[in-house]
Amino acid sequence: MRRRVRGLVPGPHSGTVKLRLPPRQSRGISQRIRHDARGCTLDVLNVVRALNKDVFSLRDVYAFAAHLEKLHPDNRHGRDKIRQQLQVLRDLGFVEFLDRGHYRNL
Repeated sequence: MRRRVRGLVPGPHSGTVKLRLPPRQSRGISQRIRHDARGCTLDVLNVVRALNKDVFSLRDVYAFAAHLEKLHPDNRHGRDKIRQQLQVLRDLGFVEFLDRGHYRNL
């Protein structure tokens, strides 16, 4: 069963998905995320923003693991990568860690 997510639109490259963010929110994201980590980090950020929830769980993001694995087929550890990228997003100030497996979208 395919899950439809509001805010996700086809990107310019096949197999990619971009999230439409208001200019104020999108400004500076690329500068704060290292160039080599932008792809996966931004993809996880897109999923988090597309959840459209202030507080979300790791399980909510795991629901999109198959989608993220299609975007990054060489990554054999999808769930581990999701957790790692949530830590990166936490360190960059995009999400806040609340409790084991629970985050707040900032």
